[in-house]
Amino acid sequence: MSAPRTGAQILWEALAREGVDVVFGYPGGAIMPAYDALLDSSIRHVLVRHEQGAAHMADGYARVSGKVGVAIATSGPGATNLVTGIATAMLDSVPLVCITGQVTSRLIGTDAFQETDITGVTLPITKHNYLVTKVDDIAKTIREAFYVARSGRPGPVLVDITKDAQQATTTPVWSSAPVRMRGYRPEHKAELDDLARATELIDRAKRPVILAGHGIVKAEASGELRAFVEKTGIPVASTLLGLGGFPATHPLSLGMMGMHGEAWVNHAIQEADLLIALGMRFDDRVTGKLDTYAVNAKKIHCELDPAEINKNVRADVALVGDVKDTLEALIPLVTRRDRAQWLQRIDEYKGDSAVRDIQTMPHDGRLFAAHVMHDLWRITQGKALVVTDVGQHQMWEAQYYKHDHPRKLVTSGGLGTMGFALPAAIGAKLASPDDEVWVIAGDGGFQMTACELSTIAQEGVKLHVAIINNGYLGMVRQWQQFFYDGRYSATPLKSPDFVKLAEAHGLTGIRVTKRDEIEGAVARARRADGTCVIDFRVEQEDSVYPMVPAGAALNEMIRRPNPIVETAEDD
Repeated sequence: MSAPRTGAQILWEALAREGVDVVFGYPGGAIMPAYDALLDSSIRHVLVRHEQGAAHMADGYARVSGKVGVAIATSGPGATNLVTGIATAMLDSVPLVCITGQVTSRLIGTDAFQETDITGVTLPITKHNYLVTKVDDIAKTIREAFYVARSGRPGPVLVDITKDAQQATTTPVWSSAPVRMRGYRPEHKAELDDLARATELIDRAKRPVILAGHGIVKAEASGELRAFVEKTGIPVASTLLGLGGFPATHPLSLGMMGMHGEAWVNHAIQEADLLIALGMRFDDRVTGKLDTYAVNAKKIHCELDPAEINKNVRADVALVGDVKDTLEALIPLVTRRDRAQWLQRIDEYKGDSAVRDIQTMPHDGRLFAAHVMHDLWRITQGKALVVTDVGQHQMWEAQYYKHDHPRKLVTSGGLGTMGFALPAAIGAKLASPDDEVWVIAGDGGFQMTACELSTIAQEGVKLHVAIINNGYLGMVRQWQQFFYDGRYSATPLKSPDFVKLAEAHGLTGIRVTKRDEIEGAVARARRADGTCVIDFRVEQEDSVYPMVPAGAALNEMIRRPNPIVETAEDD
């Protein structure tokens, strides 16, 4: 029989029982009892500088470790500051448990100081959430929250605990029985008849393409995907979040699809007679105009979440289940094939536009973002763990840094959250301390969460931060150039001296203005005792190519008209 304990003590023990070793948070009045009990827990607490950073750190930790990330905040503004990070995790199916303090239960509904209905606020952006008002419910709720977060299609769960529940005392009851929740069915398995229909379509197809999404990474199905690909001879296109799920250097890897994907990939998808979608949801950045999307192709959709089937694109065969299990079932059923003729056709689409595959990229003295990405890939031999922010640099990274391994690219896909990279990289580094971690951020997004440099300094985390500094909100500027007659409204951006900002935190700062300075800067960053911030001053008005305009067909891409420099001929 356990001894009586406070709700706050029970909270930390419940987290420990779920295997939690680190949490990211910020204290405040309504969560103060939990922080007092933290002093008696072995769980590491990382003090963030803003609660949004806590959610992103927990997110990065979860994506790299495969475990559930944990963020903690107080009530009111502390809780609402988590919202952007929660929504980011929801859109990218990342398992988080966010724990917030709430005002004393008798004050709920009175507009008490720092009271916010955070369960109401987060209802649309969580997989599930709880309001706990009784100490006896804390242990059970935490256990359920972790089960919901990690089971089925993962996602964020919020647990709001009133201050009096944290302070009250009870004798906890710990259960080892499997969690059962009425009406919740997270697991599915593809039906045998559907597998047979899929096999028939695969064997019959002459121009098939596999669309590999984030689900491949999350299900740890990279090995099964490779076995399936090498047996069927079907080339693989990847979503942004699917990069690394299939080796980029494999001969059957086509690269990224979609709005800023490879031109030959988009053409291949449009010409395909069969699309095999694995753990992806046919979002608008992937499909372009739905009415014109792969109109001659049958579609096989392998997806764990039944809600995604037929949501955007109608499936001819739906294989509802874990993509790893589905591939394991398909591999012995499909026929071994050589699809050389189809692969040759795709190679013809490439022409001379695959210049990023060469080892040496020429330049004329100016520094382009493409130089930075390519050279980082070359210098790190593609082995770094890369965490990107959102914008042009994110797309250039996806184009030029070849990811051969899963969980080596962490980025915000569905929500497109600027400010994500720096805090997410802290979580990623704590999840995998032996990895060389690179932050790729724009000068705009970096400033949104630059306060977390203080967290880096206090926690002694070693990261390499590459700021792609073009003096603009780059992707918005690009859209203004293409679609608003070059009227740059609120996109020119003045930034602080990033070198001095790094040094103000006791970190190393470097400025790079020429390509031949990249290698030396990387070497210096690696030698630094702690985190190094590199300010890459790149060409200001370069754009990401190709680009599918909003509302256009996937193959109706804007191509680079007159390459400024041969390295940027990326379409």
